[in-house]
Amino acid sequence: MKRTGLYFGTFNPIHIGHLAIANHMVEFSELEEVWFVITPVSPFKKKSSLLDNHHRLEMVYMATEGYAKLKPSDIEFKMEPPYYTVNTLVYLEEKYPDHKFSLIMGEDNIKGFHKWKNHEVILEKNDLFVYPRLSVGETVPAFKEHPKIHFVDAPIMEISASFIRKSIAEGKNIKPLLPEKVWDYIDRMNFYK
Repeated sequence: MKRTGLYFGTFNPIHIGHLAIANHMVEFSELEEVWFVITPVSPFKKKSSLLDNHHRLEMVYMATEGYAKLKPSDIEFKMEPPYYTVNTLVYLEEKYPDHKFSLIMGEDNIKGFHKWKNHEVILEKNDLFVYPRLSVGETVPAFKEHPKIHFVDAPIMEISASFIRKSIAEGKNIKPLLPEKVWDYIDRMNFYK
């Protein structure tokens, strides 16, 4: 069984923070690879500033080219909305029976994990790898000691895609926050301006 971490997000755009976290997970946890699962529309996010699916997928391909253990996944593009993680996991487990899937999420997300659709079912079958974030609020006490929830001592990456989009719209040079090919693509396509 290949131990595969699933890193869900809109990746609008993917940035060096995403890559640093994913790479840390494959180098310093039991995960053997990480799939960036590009979400068409999150139930918790508005759709207005979202680039088309194929552009975000293209940027994830560009960003992960030099990383053998990091891969883009458009699996949710093939599914019917709403895009709930529990449904995606069932689909992936049927399609890839030789993989053991785990979720990768920020500490800010684990604080609201008890509100996710069928979160108990997810925890029955899947491990969660949680990376630190600077965030407010308390983690549900039961999650702190849960045998399937692993808090990973990863670097704190407080770079957000919304900050990047806002900065581009304001004409700021944020090139160092993006993989070079992703920056070139955004610049060439005039995205987020």
